Amino acid sequence: MHQFRKTAIAVAAAQIALLASGAVFAQTTDGAAASAPAAGAQVPGGANMVVVTGQRAALNSAQKLKQNSDEIVDSIVADDIGKLPDRSVTEVLQRVVGVTIDRTMAKGDPEHYSVEGSGVNIRGLTYVRSELNGRDSFSANGGRSLNFEDVPPELMAGVDIYKNPSAEQIEGGIGGLVNLRTAMPFDFKGRKVAVSLQTTRSELKKGKMSPSGSIMYSDRWKTGFGEIGALVDLAYSESATRTDAFQVEPYYPRTDVEPGRTVWIPKGSQWRTLNFDRKREGAYGALQWKKDATLSSSLTYFKSKYKMQWDEQAIFSAASPYNIRVAPGATYDAKGALLTGTLSDPIDGGIDFGADTRAANRISSTTDVSWHVSWRPTSSWAFDTDVQRIKAKSTSFDSTVATAIKMQQENIDLRGSVPTLNFSDADRAYLANPNNYYWSFTQEHMDRSTADEWAVKADAKYTFDDPVLRDVRFGVRFTDRDAVTQNSNPSYNWAAITMPWQGELGGRLAYLGDPRFSNQTQVYGFPNFFNNNTNVPALVFPNTSLATGYPASYTALHQYYNVLCAQAGNTCSTWKAASFGTDPAGTNSQSEKTGAAFAQLRFGFDDLKYPVDGNVGLRYVKTDMKARGYIVFNPTGIPNDPAGFPTTGAAIPVIAASSSAREFDNSYHNVLPSLNLRMKATEKLQFRFGAAMGISRPDFSQLQGYTTLSENVDSTLVSNAAGTPLSRIVNNVSLTGTSDGNPNLRPIQSRQVDLTAEWYFAKAGSLTMAVFNKDLKDIIVTQSYSYPLQGTDGKSYNFNVTAPVNGARGRARGMEIAYQQYFDMLPGWLSGFGLQANYTYVDGKQKLYNPVYSVYCSGSDGGTSNLNLNLNGCDIDGKTFGDLPLQGLSKNTYNVALMYDKEKFSARLAWNWRSKNLQGVNVNGTRGTDGTDTNPASSTVGQHNVAWALPTYADSYGQLDASVFYNISENLSLGLEAQNLTDAKYKQLMQQGIGLKGRAWFVSGPRYTASLRYSF
Repeated sequence: MHQFRKTAIAVAAAQIALLASGAVFAQTTDGAAASAPAAGAQVPGGANMVVVTGQRAALNSAQKLKQNSDEIVDSIVADDIGKLPDRSVTEVLQRVVGVTIDRTMAKGDPEHYSVEGSGVNIRGLTYVRSELNGRDSFSANGGRSLNFEDVPPELMAGVDIYKNPSAEQIEGGIGGLVNLRTAMPFDFKGRKVAVSLQTTRSELKKGKMSPSGSIMYSDRWKTGFGEIGALVDLAYSESATRTDAFQVEPYYPRTDVEPGRTVWIPKGSQWRTLNFDRKREGAYGALQWKKDATLSSSLTYFKSKYKMQWDEQAIFSAASPYNIRVAPGATYDAKGALLTGTLSDPIDGGIDFGADTRAANRISSTTDVSWHVSWRPTSSWAFDTDVQRIKAKSTSFDSTVATAIKMQQENIDLRGSVPTLNFSDADRAYLANPNNYYWSFTQEHMDRSTADEWAVKADAKYTFDDPVLRDVRFGVRFTDRDAVTQNSNPSYNWAAITMPWQGELGGRLAYLGDPRFSNQTQVYGFPNFFNNNTNVPALVFPNTSLATGYPASYTALHQYYNVLCAQAGNTCSTWKAASFGTDPAGTNSQSEKTGAAFAQLRFGFDDLKYPVDGNVGLRYVKTDMKARGYIVFNPTGIPNDPAGFPTTGAAIPVIAASSSAREFDNSYHNVLPSLNLRMKATEKLQFRFGAAMGISRPDFSQLQGYTTLSENVDSTLVSNAAGTPLSRIVNNVSLTGTSDGNPNLRPIQSRQVDLTAEWYFAKAGSLTMAVFNKDLKDIIVTQSYSYPLQGTDGKSYNFNVTAPVNGARGRARGMEIAYQQYFDMLPGWLSGFGLQANYTYVDGKQKLYNPVYSVYCSGSDGGTSNLNLNLNGCDIDGKTFGDLPLQGLSKNTYNVALMYDKEKFSARLAWNWRSKNLQGVNVNGTRGTDGTDTNPASSTVGQHNVAWALPTYADSYGQLDASVFYNISENLSLGLEAQNLTDAKYKQLMQQGIGLKGRAWFVSGPRYTASLRYSF
């Protein structure tokens, strides 16, 4: 880092020397050699992009950028962002052809819905690079890209989505590149002031209004030493929403319910309500200076801050699935899955359900300071240099406090669009009575992350005076990045308060009816549940203050265990809070240095019947990564038998316990050629061809260097007829290991080809088509590899370690078509109507280098397969699934928007839809079918401890949004926006041998926003 900073200082000194030289200036885009132009800057082909007003003019400006770009790009300019019916950058991106967004809070947590969307896929792939003004931008979350929902859209001048790379673009986006652009002072002719105010109301949450606002000031002045421009932009936004959800547990095969047949019964259905509040703040400032025509400089500061908090009241089934009984009269579908029936559990005294109150918060920020200098010493030569410093941090806390109840029965009807639960008045009264609940458990999790980077770039361009050669560009770029993520230890600290299986309590439970344990609970009635479309019983939950009052509230709750344990006359354990502490298992620390060089030639054959232009280039990048971690081995061995006790069978490796700090080095280099061609059939019709190689580096969360090695000895005691042990037989010794990361991972690589046809038949009128193919290799999947460890006997023993590996290849291929037009040929006011429509088809597949397929996938006991080896998951009955699609890939996606823009009115009615897509396999943890949350050491098909890992999908989903704006005057406008007008339901599916079954249903209701904009 010290040497890197010296380099950065040297480059900065060179920039100062250039500024002091007094040469003339010409305005250019910051980072022009690497990405899309900023508003008002020179774009490829000589077109100037300026800040525009009006929906029609905005579409025309974005269309010109697409038409004149060297690469395949789709853009949305500032005014278009402001008038789309969207409240986040993520929602804006979903309108672009080939782009889809996730609607869950995190990829590993599909049980929680995100109203404003989260992750972004391009052409079905998650490998998306994010940039701000052509430079790195990222969040501190263990990944490499930016959380787009964290960024205030009010600060954006435009968004560009690149589908194919060129050599001058920074490597890292196989799926595509999203570049966020901010305005610069020289984008405006003089002083510019813009103010916006909004207030939003969620129909489902009711009552609470969420304010938002932004203000921008920009001006420029001529001085004796050149022209200076300054811009300040501030944004603040709140959002308060609510999500209601139903869930159905996985289906279990039962032969003891219906005589002579196997039927599949879930262990219950459950419901929840989540209240979500977020605050988003943004600050942006820019300074520009120019002398005349050859020398310029700019300094920008950008900071986004995101704070969210949510709390949830949720009931979930904790029942033993094979103890569930089904009352006579139940109905089933053709494959034996339950449709309607009444469930009970007389064996356990009722169906065990937990009533959770969960609270979570996250605070994250990204700060970017960048300095850019452009020097044009002659008409042929141009030099651009950049120095960037970016810092990101994030902290989060997740807390759950639960009561529990034994529900006497649950009547389920799964035939409709959502589950219907029927309860008698007596059942409802029972569920609303606090005396029937006891304190169950607590669980907390904390994490904190930091990431920072220095980046230095120097580019040069030589312009030819030649009929064919346009210019040659070349440059270098260096980065130094550190990333540290710490998770609390234990990561998710689950601890029982009182549970029926705790023998030391002597059957005692901390019931709320006992005055000693009647602490801060509420009867919650789920008002307006699913927008009054369904009715569920009231339940008793802990107050949210108990979840947010950690650790004092947890200490008080766990005292109930101590009271009952002492009453039973037993020794009691002590609850310990999770902490960051010094345990290296919770720390993921890496540093990464990269060096890149590129050369790119632009050319054009204008004298051909059909002129052809384009660029060809080569990018070379070297990556040096270091990960700091530990290798830990704790031998299990066999029980401490008496001296001389004979042991036979398999040999037990002699390996000493160890815990050693390690530093892992991983260096690799990549050569990335690219070719982009454009042929102009006419001034309005053109075709493009692109071919390139690309990479996407592993996320930092996948590079963790902490590995736990284990020795598992399976042995049998041999006894005489009297039951006296005589000897021990060692049946099998398995050496295994687990790790959440692998510091030796290499980047995913792609070879990609793009072909487009583009017809620009009018201003803001175009029809474009594209076909593409991306061949992928070294896809990162979780499988096993061999890790050698030397024993005390000098022998080397191989451990079968399950971790992320470069273990698969795949492809994504498909087509896009996009159309937009205003119908100017219509008479009068009808000429204000327009239409936007686009459709994307993507077909993708993934194939393991070393596939593990078998009839059963549940054993880690030396059987034919291992759950951790099977990427495609395991069903409840132990059977595996076939090949699965790429995660996050929807085969079909489309947008349709009816637009109107005439005189003082501007409006849009927009529909977005995407088809089913895989969310993941085992995204909520591996569980045994006996209801435990642990991965059993061994299993036998037919017994109740078979492990399972089900693939889950997001079902097809469409949402209707709208906006209308009225220009009261040239400077003042009033607007109304609405999201999710049709109150769409988001459905999650789970894959089992009986087909795709409904797992969860979410509703968030419509949102309405009123806005006022003033500018001069």
